[in-house]
Amino acid sequence: MNDPQLFTPAEAAHLLKVPESWLRKKAAARVIPCTFVGKHLRFSSNDLIKIIDSGARRPATSTAGMRVTRVPQPRSRTCRRTVARTDGTRREV
Repeated sequence: MNDPQLFTPAEAAHLLKVPESWLRKKAAARVIPCTFVGKHLRFSSNDLIKIIDSGARRPATSTAGMRVTRVPQPRSRTCRRTVARTDGTRREV
């Protein structure tokens, strides 16, 4: 029988080059694949491969030659406030 290899959180963190605390938090939140042997947290080889694959990102598209402009948003009347001036008058901002 081909025994699957299981890694402790410390071993898996070392292989993935991430902090063990990060690995434990993500596993506890069920964000990354993991294996429990009874109450003990372990990571199989397949779990580690899935973690690596889920972190892969495609390269960003090039914006060379493109001009990016920011469109100002109109101010809402509901966010106006009144400011007291030193001469005692009030002004809406």
